[in-house]
Amino acid sequence: MLEVSVRLRSKVIVVTGGSSGMGRAFAQRAASEGAKVVIGARDKTRGDEVVAGIRDSGGEALFVPTDVTIEEQVAALVGEAVAQFGRLDGAFNNVGGTSPGRLREIDEAFWRDTIDRNLTSVFFSLKHEIPAIVASGGGSIVNNASTMGVIADPNIAAYVAAKHGVIGLTRSAALDAAREGVRVNALVTGLVDTSLFRQGARNPELQQHFLDMQPSGQIGTEEDVAAFTAFLLSDEATYITGAALSIDGGMTAK
Repeated sequence: MLEVSVRLRSKVIVVTGGSSGMGRAFAQRAASEGAKVVIGARDKTRGDEVVAGIRDSGGEALFVPTDVTIEEQVAALVGEAVAQFGRLDGAFNNVGGTSPGRLREIDEAFWRDTIDRNLTSVFFSLKHEIPAIVASGGGSIVNNASTMGVIADPNIAAYVAAKHGVIGLTRSAALDAAREGVRVNALVTGLVDTSLFRQGARNPELQQHFLDMQPSGQIGTEEDVAAFTAFLLSDEATYITGAALSIDGGMTAK
């Protein structure tokens, strides 16, 4: 059986993008701490695999096929969490991603797709998660913004714009919901050793370049992010809201 701590016990938490990478690692961590996890993602095969693994370890989890760029599907995800478990206590909004493209070279479709995936998806999520959490008596939301929410790179302008937007949206949402018992924070995540990162870092020179960017000389792990997110979603972090919190090995301290 799963060894359950008291930190997230009985909390119901939605995880968007929970079928892979940091979302999957957090879903597994939250379940190990006693949370009931509802995963929303497009990849049903991988989502079902994550849920099966959690259940095999004695945890509780549910997968809801969700494209978070479509508001109706986000509303359905939150509604299913409440219908199945009777409440919603928290959420980790973790969908995102981009491809390189200089500002003068990207077209409208690329721009809109990047903004939708990285910013509009967070707007839809907050819009539907906050009322459900308020109705449940309060809780916490964490949005994954990345270091590109506070610094910039010339080759990913649309992504930088979206992630800066996530920081601003997080702060506004935190103020909007503060008196109703809902905390909202953003993660400023640095380089994390996900499968997507490894695919882009197969070149030894590129790997060294990434390490040189890190004052700590190391790349973060999915478990690092999962542990920090679990803390922010727990009752141990009740005085933290409206913050953009770095977990980046010192990358944005320079």
